[in-house]
Amino acid sequence: MKVLLLVDLQNDFLAGGSVPVPNGDAIVPIANQLEGCFKLVVATQDWHPANHKSFAQNHQGRVPGEVVTLKKQLQTLWRTHCIQNTRGSELTSGLMLNRVNKVLRKGMDAEVDGYSAFFDQNQSHGTGLYEYLQERKVKEVYVLGLGTDHCVKATVLNAASLGFKTHLIEDACRAWNFKPDEALNAIDEMRESGVNIMHSRELLQIPKLG
Repeated sequence: MKVLLLVDLQNDFLAGGSVPVPNGDAIVPIANQLEGCFKLVVATQDWHPANHKSFAQNHQGRVPGEVVTLKKQLQTLWRTHCIQNTRGSELTSGLMLNRVNKVLRKGMDAEVDGYSAFFDQNQSHGTGLYEYLQERKVKEVYVLGLGTDHCVKATVLNAASLGFKTHLIEDACRAWNFKPDEALNAIDEMRESGVNIMHSRELLQIPKLG
């Protein structure tokens, strides 16, 4: 069994959102096309409480982009985003949700961030995704979404470390690139971890995947 993971296609990460990924909207039509290639599709959703400690506004005198320590992990501070039950946290209306089998929420612990679809940043608490995929005998994971340099990278690296044959659909991802070449470096790191870097056309040209 193979799964398509749609990482954080949410309003706050798209045009008009609080932390938009440049050209992020361009991948939504690709995501919709790719959904038709899979029998199992999972979408992730940042789902933060308002007091989340990854938000700069929750640290007096701090601004987005500064780095603090949370639970012994370095944490880059963000603009407030994807607050639970707000429009910004919603999956974009352009995404075809009728083909999504499960929506998995992450980042709900105010004390630690949760980039990956599998674990929090400390890797001390799982989201339940691993167990969900194990129950469905998933062996291969295909990942797309926002952004390449943060939540996508964390998800991909965790998938590979958990033993899944892991694929990054590169043209169906976009990055913030807060630092020069951050996305390129992230892709190199994923490739060095044994991840297959591929293009969506490779999937669209073949019959529906199991």
